[in-house]
Amino acid sequence: MTHPVDGTYLARGSTGEAATKLRCRNIWKIYGPAPEKAVPLARQATDQPLVLKRRLEESGHYLALADVSFDVRQGEIFVVMGLSGSGKSTLVRCLSRLVEPTSGEVWLGGENLLAASARRMVEVRRKVMGMVFQSFGLLPHLSVIDNVAFPLRMQGMAPADRMTKARDMIELVGLQGREDSMPHELSGGQQQRVGIARSLAVGPELWFLDEPFSALDPLIRRQMQDEFLRLQQLLQKTIVFITHDIQEAFRLADRIAIMREGRIIQIGTPAEIVLNPADSYVARFTEEIPLARVVTAGSVMAELPSGWDASHGHEIDADVEIDTLLPQSLAGTQTFVITRDGKGPVGLLTAEAIAKVLAHDVARRVAR
Repeated sequence: MTHPVDGTYLARGSTGEAATKLRCRNIWKIYGPAPEKAVPLARQATDQPLVLKRRLEESGHYLALADVSFDVRQGEIFVVMGLSGSGKSTLVRCLSRLVEPTSGEVWLGGENLLAASARRMVEVRRKVMGMVFQSFGLLPHLSVIDNVAFPLRMQGMAPADRMTKARDMIELVGLQGREDSMPHELSGGQQQRVGIARSLAVGPELWFLDEPFSALDPLIRRQMQDEFLRLQQLLQKTIVFITHDIQEAFRLADRIAIMREGRIIQIGTPAEIVLNPADSYVARFTEEIPLARVVTAGSVMAELPSGWDASHGHEIDADVEIDTLLPQSLAGTQTFVITRDGKGPVGLLTAEAIAKVLAHDVARRVAR
């Protein structure tokens, strides 16, 4: 990450990256006759989007995904965002093979899912993946507890065991007491909690959420985002989260992939994307995001001077956003001692560094 003034920004968690859980390599999805024959043609014009689109249209094909590659780390929230039609929902369906990619590789651990049999993919989706979609998808004739227990029933789990597990999941999402309610008796937010509980019941290694909160009103949506972050703090799942909402993406993500017309334009932490947008398209997406809300203390910290006395300065965690430090900084705190995951100190944050972030944000907004 590049500092706006002196080049010292660091990526959050830069002291060490988690192991890769999901690897996607060169995913193409092309609709039309014999789409696999169109991939070589498409590869010749990957860097020329307009030429590529024209060539495919001339041959009766439609491009949904173009040479998409990325990694998702163990335990991270990887958010894929873009406008309607950008390919983000097609991508998550290709990852789970609900939609078959035209070509490419999807590696979950050491297994290439695109080489797996249909029978194996049913097993993976039942036991390894959890999925939550915008439409709640609850079975209207089943109670809350029976909806949550349904995937466990499909796995063949004994009735007593699956009901115990379902009750645990219902409690986890805060719906205890509503086990016997029917879906039509629940609010939208409550129905989505049931959907989340159901997807978590199988203990998924990988959790896909495709615009899960976009059908909710703004207040309930914010509450569900809070609930989602609480669950992730407890469970530490590996998550691919799809959204078209830039505010939601920046609030939830460890890293973000921004898509346009089937391509990934940029991947980075929220701070990296705001500070260094790959192009004008990304810059327009992020222009309403205040830097102080996405830049963390660890991103702008300086190295500890040799012989530093750790008793000097106010101690804060590296993941604290700059905006939460403004009252203390304005009140006269000149130096913050940075820790990471309760360990440290690992660096220093000065009031001057905070002021530089704010000044850069002002300059950025004036330059629009």
